[in-house]
Amino acid sequence: MALVPLLALAALPAVGSPSTWLTLTVAGLAMGMIVFIIASGLTLVFGLMDVLNFGHGVFIALGAFVATTVLASMGSYTAADSLWLNLLALLPAMLVAMAVAGALGLVFERFIIRPVYGMHLKQILITMGGMIIGEEMIKVIWGPEQIPLPLPEAMRGAVLLGDAAVEKYRLVAVLVGTAVFAAMVWTLNRTKVGLLIRAGVQDREMVESLGYRIKRLFVGVFVAGSALAGLGGVMWGLYQQSVIPQMGAQVNVLIFIVIIIGGLGSTLGALIGALLVGLMANYTGFLVPKVALFSNIALMVAILLWRPQGVYPVTSR
Repeated sequence: MALVPLLALAALPAVGSPSTWLTLTVAGLAMGMIVFIIASGLTLVFGLMDVLNFGHGVFIALGAFVATTVLASMGSYTAADSLWLNLLALLPAMLVAMAVAGALGLVFERFIIRPVYGMHLKQILITMGGMIIGEEMIKVIWGPEQIPLPLPEAMRGAVLLGDAAVEKYRLVAVLVGTAVFAAMVWTLNRTKVGLLIRAGVQDREMVESLGYRIKRLFVGVFVAGSALAGLGGVMWGLYQQSVIPQMGAQVNVLIFIVIIIGGLGSTLGALIGALLVGLMANYTGFLVPKVALFSNIALMVAILLWRPQGVYPVTSR
């Protein structure tokens, strides 16, 4: 856990200006939190179901496009210079995006994932095919062109923290990511469902022998992971302020870097990995822009040389 503050402190002398460093750090944490929201569902699905879902990006793109439709219909709320009115538009957009992505996840699990349980190579191939089909369906419904997704009025601009300017939306992203992480930790550690999920990760046969229907739990976890990807898609679309059908595929590589750094199946590891990736991308993008093109790959290699199974390994797969 000390890796995140150590990376931030190591970047301070290189950046030089404390105000610039603070701006970059908050931007990196915001990016990391958005990536964590997207990646957390995937790492949970792998940890419990042992499924390599390379089609995770379709849920991200779908969530973002659904949000554009919902927010476009609530223009009077998003254009108002009131945080509460903006939230009244943004929260329904998030909930609808999560519901639609979760529903697609249910169909995806039934017809694409279920026939290839336990066969990793086939999972990679068939889920990639599923993502391509999903992208084409998005083009059929919303068109192939880039669609703007502007921030609500009250979330534009920046606030001053001393001499540092911090964008308002980045602060919102940090708060949303923290809330998602807290909800996941509480669910996994304080509820019966969480107990069954953690037990299923460790010993599926034992859970089934106690009379619990682990397959239904698998489906529920996959739907929850898809819904989180939809929420992450909304956040990422607002972060980029535009959406394209290929956005899920573009983020896919970043997601897998995060869960490999964190340890396959680890929620806390996914958070640490996402924060490291977000900070590294922002620091290197400011200091050495050309290095930023491969900085996350270099970070993953360095972590794996230190801990080959990631920072918080929970499986031996």
